[in-house]
Amino acid sequence: MGVRADGEREPANLGTAVLSAAVIGAAAGSALAAHRGRRAAAIGALAGAAALASSEALARARQRPGEIPPLWQRIATSAALVAPLGWAAGKLTGAGPRTVGAATGGLAGLLGLRPQKVLFGPAFGAAMGSLLGARGRPVPPAAVAALTMAAYRTASPAVFRDAQVSLLAERVPAQRLPFVVPRQARSRRVGTGYVRELADELGGRYAGDVADIGIVASLDALAGPEFDPAGVDPLVREFYEHTTRFALDITPRWRLWVRPGYLLYRNALARPLGQANVPMNQRETQRGIRSRIDIITLPDADASTADASTADASTADASTAGDTNSGGDTVAVRGWIRSFADTDEPIYVGIYTTYRHGDRGYVSVGFPLPQASFTATLLPRARPGGGLTLTSRSELEHPGHYLAYRDESDGSLTAAAVHGFAEDLDVYAQDGELRAEHAFALFGIPFLVLDYRITRKPISGA
Repeated sequence: MGVRADGEREPANLGTAVLSAAVIGAAAGSALAAHRGRRAAAIGALAGAAALASSEALARARQRPGEIPPLWQRIATSAALVAPLGWAAGKLTGAGPRTVGAATGGLAGLLGLRPQKVLFGPAFGAAMGSLLGARGRPVPPAAVAALTMAAYRTASPAVFRDAQVSLLAERVPAQRLPFVVPRQARSRRVGTGYVRELADELGGRYAGDVADIGIVASLDALAGPEFDPAGVDPLVREFYEHTTRFALDITPRWRLWVRPGYLLYRNALARPLGQANVPMNQRETQRGIRSRIDIITLPDADASTADASTADASTADASTAGDTNSGGDTVAVRGWIRSFADTDEPIYVGIYTTYRHGDRGYVSVGFPLPQASFTATLLPRARPGGGLTLTSRSELEHPGHYLAYRDESDGSLTAAAVHGFAEDLDVYAQDGELRAEHAFALFGIPFLVLDYRITRKPISGA
């Protein structure tokens, strides 16, 4: 629910939430009563709409600023959402209670992200379906799905006590969250043309595939207690400050347990979105990886307003400080785009920024999504031998991962912290060559490592 700066609730947002709940409740009520005939389905739709809309209004009325809706309402909504799916499964496939329960539990576990939940969901759902199927009177598939989801969501917090996502801020000025990069896509697809489209939105000058530019202007902006830029190997520094001088070869190493879920995610979301489409195996990377940096420049006078998240001078984007082109304009946005060389199919689009908070510098990478953004804020640490490690693993306040929505009417941010997701990027020189290892984990369980071989591009005309 929206909260204005004066703390008052926004009626328009409340009305939208209640109306959405009514629609979901109507679909659920109709599905739950459909086995009794059309008249019962219509009455069920009205009852479901009234019940879920009323509970939504009550939940929102009791919700305090900065809180997410209470667990009981989230459970009711998720149960209502799967009821029509259960009805469809029974109608189209004739699936029994155990199958519907296992499928519902699997969906709930998959949405829980962590491996433990992925494994727990189908087993819990199958047990719930078997229990409901053992009754004398058959339980309709819609009811099996709704009851399984409700039971799973009720039991899950007791079994898995650590929070997955927590609301960080609701409708706050963007400068209060310097660790969030609020770049979001206006369309349903991000794709390799995102920075060009963003330039039109900002009114800046776009330059694509810029020669001899880095993802950061200077590593000196990252100096802090755990990182002294003076100790960095010159080759590592050159990579960060002149990234486009280098070509990348990627070898992905996925853990077996995550492959099925990632294939589903990739085909259903990543490819249509044109974002976070990581190669599945080395055979795919043999197609070649194209790496380029697109930029947006603004006149110096406008640079301070290029990104509302850096309006505060104490947290200004250090990657733009003193970084001007030959025309005296400031580089306001750096988008590092990687795609498959043969088709230019996007692998990912990342907006790279740096900023300082206290006595430390940070790297924040924003990944645009439709009407939202995902940010990885990483702490720099010195690596033995002159390398650099960027990590989200820290007890400090800023490092971590954040999902955010920016209200285009006033630029305010609503952001959630995504707990349990962690990454470490090590870049180092070995035998005169650059190497990188990018490791990802969910709740302490590794699931992907990207090995990079970084080589200098041939000099044009040589």
